[in-house]
Amino acid sequence: MQDMVQWFATLTGIAAAVIVSLNLGRKLTGYGFIVFTASSIAWVWFALQAGETPLAIQNVVLTVINIVGIYRWLILKRQINNAEE
Repeated sequence: MQDMVQWFATLTGIAAAVIVSLNLGRKLTGYGFIVFTASSIAWVWFALQAGETPLAIQNVVLTVINIVGIYRWLILKRQINNAEE
């Protein structure tokens, strides 16, 4: 199970990095942050199971950063657009 979680975390992290780096618009970039969040959560789970506290702490912080990215790219713009209408 831990091996599957590691591979999931690795592959979603790579996919998210590609999505965000391409900057294909607000929506796709926001989805990239959702994928990054899934990767970070998987790394936290793995790290806690493996007793890797520094890795867990790093990815808890990255999860918070990714949530800010989701808010900024997917939610904030919608709120601004709705206020303008």
